[in-house]
Formats: sequence, structure tokens, C-alpha cells
Amino acid sequence: MRSKFDEQLALLNRDLTKMGSLCEEALALAAKALANADGQTAAKIAPIDSEIDQMERTIESLCLKLLLQQQPVARDLRQISAALKMITDMERIGDQASDIAEIIGFLNGRIGTDAQYICQMAVAAMRMVTESVEAYVKRDVAMAEATIQHDDVVDDLFLKVKESLIQMISANPKDGEYALDLLMIAKYFERIGDHATNIAEWVVFSVTGVHEQV
Repeated sequence: MRSKFDEQLALLNRDLTKMGSLCEEALALAAKALANADGQTAAKIAPIDSEIDQMERTIESLCLKLLLQQQPVARDLRQISAALKMITDMERIGDQASDIAEIIGFLNGRIGTDAQYICQMAVAAMRMVTESVEAYVKRDVAMAEATIQHDDVVDDLFLKVKESLIQMISANPKDGEYALDLLMIAKYFERIGDHATNIAEWVVFSVTGVHEQV
């Protein structure tokens, strides 16, 4: 009975890893599309978002099956409960990558140094997503806590984005709408960092039984 349960837990880990990889792929495409003002690259994100949505439903079903058909001990129960929380954050990451792609379509090919800090935010957010999921699979509390701390990098970059956009508008008020689009993109990346932080906090809970804002 336990061997079957362990097999299903292993499947849960694989599915979570796959879902995390899809989130990384969507973010990588968003960053590339932003840097190059490439609408064709941005258009590739929507199908990945749909796949992420499907993975959420698949993992949710597996978690409920493990809870209802098996008899998980406290540690296993925490792991499954954490997975249910994590997939909600990963699904939102997919949605926000898709939202970024939509805004890129409105930029009319205008981009360049204006997106410097936003592209750095994208890289930092991707790292957080990757390491939060890896921490779950490895049950690595130290990696999860490092991921939580890395959110400060994303937040600091967001402040730099806001400062640079204020300067842009001051220099040329006609750029107001363009600056607002860039600010929305930056805000989505900032939220993605928050979701990765949530994932990492649930990793800590799954291992230690303690969930708190670090």
C-alpha cells in the first residue's frame, strides 16, 4: 500500500516539476518578446498558459486522490497540502505571463533600453520560480528560504523601473501611455516574484510544519 502511495507522490513531484518548467518557459518567452518587441514570440505564451491550466487540474485531481484514497501521515499530508497551494500560484504565474504578452502586443515595436530593468526583473523572477519548485522536490528548506530572500532583488528592480519611467514622463509627457504599459509589465513580474515567494513558503511548511512570512 505504501509503495503505491510513494509512486503517486513521485508522480506528483514530476507533474509539479513539469508545471514549473512550463512557467519558466512562459516567462522566458515573455522576457525575450519584451527585449525584442517581438509580437510573434509573445503569441507563443498563450498555448503554454493553457497547458499550465491543464496541469493545475491534473495535479489537483492527483492530490485529492492521494488524500481520499490513501492514509497519509502528517509529513505526507503537509506535502500534498503544500502542492495544492503551490499549483494555484503557478497557475497565476502562467496567467501573468500571458498578460505581459498581451501588453507587448500594444507596444508597436517600441522597446529597447526602456525595458532594461524589467528584463532583469524577468530573469530574477524566473530564477525564483525554478528554485522554489526545485526546493519542493528536494525538500530543501535552505533553498526555499534563499528564494524568499531573493524577492528583495525583484522588489528593488521594480523601484528602479518606476523611477526610470517617472523620468521618461518628465522628459516627454507624450510617453505617458507607453510608460504605463511598461509599468504594468513590471508590476506583473513583481507579482510573479510574490507567487514564487508563496511557493517557497509552502515548501518550508511541507518540511517543517511551520508557515510564516519570512
